[in-house]
Order: sequence, then structure tokens, then C-alpha cells
Amino acid sequence: MSTAGTSRTDPTPPSPSSPSSTSSPSSSASSPSSPPSPASPPEPQVTTAWPVLPRPAPPGRHERWRRAAARYGPVLAMYGVLKLAGFAVFMYLLDAAGDFREKHPRFGGGEHTWDVLGSWDGWWYQQIVLHGYDPALEPVPGATGMITLKGNSAAFFPLYPALMKLVPAVTGLGPYGSGMAVSVVFSFVAALGIHAVTARLGGPRTGLVAVGLWAVWPGSGAEWAVYSESVYTALAAWACYAVMTRRWLTAGVLTFTAGLARPTAVTLVAALAVAGLAEVWRRENWRRPLLAVAIAPLGTAGYLGWVGYRMGDWNGYSKLQDGAWAHKFDYGRHTLDVLTSVAVGRTDYHFAMPFEDMIGVAVVLLVPVLTVLLVRLRPPVVLVVYTVLSYLMVMGTQQYFGNVSRYLLPLFPLFIPLALAMRRLRWPSLATVLGTAALASGSYAGYALFELGVP
Repeated sequence: MSTAGTSRTDPTPPSPSSPSSTSSPSSSASSPSSPPSPASPPEPQVTTAWPVLPRPAPPGRHERWRRAAARYGPVLAMYGVLKLAGFAVFMYLLDAAGDFREKHPRFGGGEHTWDVLGSWDGWWYQQIVLHGYDPALEPVPGATGMITLKGNSAAFFPLYPALMKLVPAVTGLGPYGSGMAVSVVFSFVAALGIHAVTARLGGPRTGLVAVGLWAVWPGSGAEWAVYSESVYTALAAWACYAVMTRRWLTAGVLTFTAGLARPTAVTLVAALAVAGLAEVWRRENWRRPLLAVAIAPLGTAGYLGWVGYRMGDWNGYSKLQDGAWAHKFDYGRHTLDVLTSVAVGRTDYHFAMPFEDMIGVAVVLLVPVLTVLLVRLRPPVVLVVYTVLSYLMVMGTQQYFGNVSRYLLPLFPLFIPLALAMRRLRWPSLATVLGTAALASGSYAGYALFELGVP
């Protein structure tokens, strides 16, 4: 007998000598005088059973947690330990110097060391949470210099303060605590995204090194502060990863969302557009890439359009940045002025802040070197376009030059060639290099940014 789905019957040819054989006609004829022979029992059939392996049970909750810890734990630990070391040094330097106690809470001051993290741009984000937006171009009475307009919260994009508003419903924190919570959480999300992109190109160890480099990069003091850099970097990293894995709709939505975080997202939009159009050119699958390209710019365009409508001037955002913060695209004239001045020890340029500017000059000169090394690796085009355009945008804008270390913080693809070179180090050597940089970052990436300059 054969069981359906579990066995197979192999037919056995009848033997000529078998009494049950029916291959000969004479064997089936019986003599009338012969008594009927009793029925012979059927010959047993040979069956071969094919075992059915049971489907593996889906992993339980503990197993899923174990796998997640094994996969993501080293990334979170690498970033968290290095960042915490630099943050502790930053807080120690603030307390030891004590300069923040003599400054206004809006301009790098406060009652406690941690209050500094909510000053400068952080003060504006807290005002948005408390009072919302009221876009306007208000002249400063009698002003004739570079600053002719009053500062207005419309200069700050809405995603970060919107996230800050969501936190109190769960935690009960105020604007400052909510801003810090959002930044810290998204800094870890950004670390995971940087690891995902880099590990795809150079393996998990390379990804870990890249995460460590982001934790100690100049300007990384803004990662754990009431600033939007962590949110934007997380969205940019995962958007690039989505492009690399051809998840086009996800990439389009993430880029759209990044456009609500910072105006520099236009470089991410352009990078997605180039990668999407290249995909259309190479393959027949064109609908999803084109849809992603169409979705991507709507976040930035939507907010700028809303601000222009409320101000009654479609170029209102640019006028506000120029008139209230002296930020404008000048094709690199201000950057060139700073570079040539610092090179000969002069500080007679706009917004001169010597120590912070020296760090900025080092970063500005390092980026082209890292970019060349990145291009030589022939990474996905989305990473190259995003990096090059972001760098050119920062270099071509008149602003507080010392801020470039913060403005270039989201350029995570620059860490890939460094990470590839450093992955050859043994763990003790790697820990020494990154650990030393983490401790030093409390000064060059934290104190210099918030207290010796303007972040």
C-alpha cells in the first residue's frame, strides 16, 4: 500500500515461475475436472517512503531578540561608548571653564552645563514647540549692515520640532528634554544606517569603523544636542541604503521626509534623481524609480512654498536667511576669503572665530582628499553625487565659517575610504585610535563648537 504524499510504488515485474503470473494464456485456464484452487494472497508491493522534513518553526521572541542583539548590538555599543566618552569630556570642560554661566541662555549659556545643548539653534526649536510658526520679514529699525531683518523661526525646517512635540505625549518631557531625546535616539538610528551602507560595500567590520568615525567627527557635538543633524543624517543614510538596495519607493519617502528637516536635502534629492534616472536607463523597471524621483523634492518644495505664501514673497525664505543670519549663496567668495586669511594668520574676515575656524579649515581641506579616495572605490552613484553636491553647497554659502564642521557632519560616505583602511587594525589598536579621538572630541567637536564659536 502507498500513502499519498508520503510514499512511492515501484512496480515489480512478474516472475515466469510465479504461480500468480498471468503472462501466459495457459496459466489462466483451469481443467473442468480440476478442483478450483484457493485464491492466492496478493504479492506484497515494495514501497519506498520519502520522509517529509517538518518546516522549521519561526523563531520565538527570545531568539529574535538574540539575533537582533548579535546584529545591531556591536553597532550601538561602538557608537554609544565613543559618543558617551566625548560627551563626558565636553560636560567636564564646560563646568571647568564656567564661561557658559556668564552668557545668555539663548547664546551658549545657562544655569547648568547641559543647558548649553539647548542654546543657539536649540533655542529656536524650543520656541517653535512652544509657540509655533509665524513667518514674517520684519526689518530691524535703522539697520544698515549685514543683519537687516529680525530673526524668525520660519528659517528652521519643521520635522525636528514636530518630532519634539510628539515626545511629551509619551514621556512628559518639556521642549528641551524632548529635543534631546529625539536627537539621541536618531543618532543611533543614523549610526545603524551608516553601518548598513558601509557594510554593504566593505563588510560589517568596515561598517563598525565608519560608525566610530561619525561619533568622533568634527562637528559631532551637535549629534547630542537640540539640533536637527542626527535626524537628517539618519534619513539621508537610510535613503541612500534604500537606493542601493533598489527600494525606490522607500528611498523617495525618506528623501521627502529629509526635505522637511533641512534645506540641504536638495543635494539628497539630486542624488536620488541621478540614481533613479540611471536605473531607468539600464533597466525596464522605470515606474518605481520615476515615482521616487517625483516624490523626493516635495518635502523641501512644500515647506519653502508655504513659507513664501505666508510671507507674501515666494523668495521669502532666502531673504530671511540672508537678512537675519547673513546666510546666502555667494559662489564661495566668503569661503575663499577665510581660507586665504587663516593661511596668513589674519582674522579680519566676517564672523572670525580663530579656534573654531582652524578646525573648519582642516575639515574643508580634508574633504576633497576623502572624496577622491571615495570615487576611486567606485561606490554607487547616489553616494558620490550626495557627497560632492553637499560639499559644494556648503563651500558656496556665506555663513559662520566655523560651522562647516557641523554642516558637513551628514556627509557619512566620506568615512568609507577611511574605514576600509582602518579595518585592518587589530581591535586594541582600533580602540586606542578611536578612543583617543573620542576623548579629544569633547574639545574640538563640542566645546569649540558651542562655546568658542557659533554652532
